[in-house]
Amino acid sequence: MRSTRAGLQVAGLGLAALVLAGCGSTAGGDEADDGKLAVVASTNVWGSVAQAVGGDAVSVESLIADAAGDPHAHPDKPSDATSLAGADLVVYNGGGYDEFFTKLLDSTGTDLPRVDAFELAGYGADANEHVWYDLAAVREVADALAEELGSLAPDDADTFTANAEEFGTRLTDLADRASAIGEAHPGAKVLATEPVAHYLFEAAGLTDATPPAFSEAVEEETDPSLSVVAETTELLSGRQVAVLVSNAQTRTSVTDSLAEEAEAAGIPVVEVTETLPEGTTDYVEWMSEQVDALAGALDQT
Repeated sequence: MRSTRAGLQVAGLGLAALVLAGCGSTAGGDEADDGKLAVVASTNVWGSVAQAVGGDAVSVESLIADAAGDPHAHPDKPSDATSLAGADLVVYNGGGYDEFFTKLLDSTGTDLPRVDAFELAGYGADANEHVWYDLAAVREVADALAEELGSLAPDDADTFTANAEEFGTRLTDLADRASAIGEAHPGAKVLATEPVAHYLFEAAGLTDATPPAFSEAVEEETDPSLSVVAETTELLSGRQVAVLVSNAQTRTSVTDSLAEEAEAAGIPVVEVTETLPEGTTDYVEWMSEQVDALAGALDQT
């Protein structure tokens, strides 16, 4: 969802600035106490990409890592400012998605090297912000991380580049698997409770049949009108879509009712998330599971 959520208000920015001013290394400064470069990520999605590229040479902290939480509602925490104070590099989603993070950066005036995924993806300001489902954008982030880390630790630059290339190869294989979904199910339509996996649908050649008014209401955190809910529900009851894709981290009474309607109509429900599930640390592994779930659901139709 976009940054209109009340939970994005950062009330303690002055405190955050004081914390940053009073402790930790300066931007692009010393490596972590253990000799590793300190990377701070807004979410564990981008933290996992940073870990894949940095390997043993980096220490990564993700400020949002709760698989059950809502990344949009992250509260202001002095501990986040403390983490940022010790960072050598930061990576975040951008595009208004993790606004708590960009506000923290902007309020402190820090000159830390930054990797902004949405900016690297090259989309316009009004584009879908969930770019971690865009495999090409994720590869851009990996390459940018390798470059930034290489500038901070030149002796390890070749290793960072090699890690990013290996990561990119895995992403290519995953993109091929996603593309195969559309080839196996040409013209397949899906319904989404929230446009989180938008870019995955595109990669798989699937048509998102969700009524725009429903998606807009969910994005703006308002209740869809009864007529819009009825229109959306009819897509399920009339079996006009093959799969319902539900964001497991932003469930509401409306989304729950859609899942019930899908099950009653014999339509598979695939759950997606905005952060890596508990126990999962590898981005490609996580995304592979979601691609496989989508392919398996379509195979049932």
